[in-house]
Amino acid sequence: MTKKQAAAPTRVGITLDHVVGAAFDVLDRGGVAKLSTRAIAAELGVSMNTVMWHIRTKDRLLETMAEAVLGEVDLADLPEDWHGQAAELMQRLRKAMLSHRDGSLLVAGTFPAEPRTLAFTDHLLTALLRGCPTRRTAAWTAWNLFYFTLGLVQEEQAAPTDDRDRLRAHVAKRHLPGLDAALDDFMSVDFDARFRFGIEQILRSSATQAAPGD
Repeated sequence: MTKKQAAAPTRVGITLDHVVGAAFDVLDRGGVAKLSTRAIAAELGVSMNTVMWHIRTKDRLLETMAEAVLGEVDLADLPEDWHGQAAELMQRLRKAMLSHRDGSLLVAGTFPAEPRTLAFTDHLLTALLRGCPTRRTAAWTAWNLFYFTLGLVQEEQAAPTDDRDRLRAHVAKRHLPGLDAALDDFMSVDFDARFRFGIEQILRSSATQAAPGD
């Protein structure tokens, strides 16, 4: 700890909610790469020790922030049918992650056993158990839906225009008939349509295809 950090005033009344709120401010301004204890402390005007006292570890901070993102998913007023419920839940999760810079990167790799994350998962599994042929199918479909959504949002938030240009240039120089024929669709940035198609594809399959070994 530097002398400046040691001399920094400790603001009275700082809570974990304040720390998490400041962390989202840092995230939305600079992305995951700028998310650090030092940056959060500067945002709050407190010492790094004050921040660490609340979050304990960086992993715990990420879990708490992921829990907050899942808490933004409204679990009320869902469609009545299981298919519609599952699709709407994933749409709302996508919206919650998109509302924060690098929201998908934040959620990736975390699965906090916290109330809001568990409530979302319970709602999703309850819907899938009504429509899937077996419990294993429902459980594995939940993961398929989650990782598909996570990956697509990550691609959407990265917006790799340069990567697409490089891919187009590489394909043009090589004999790659499959990529050449479908390149425009393969690189499509119509993320709304791709999301709806992917969710529908997973859900329709899950209604008829039982998971192996079940």
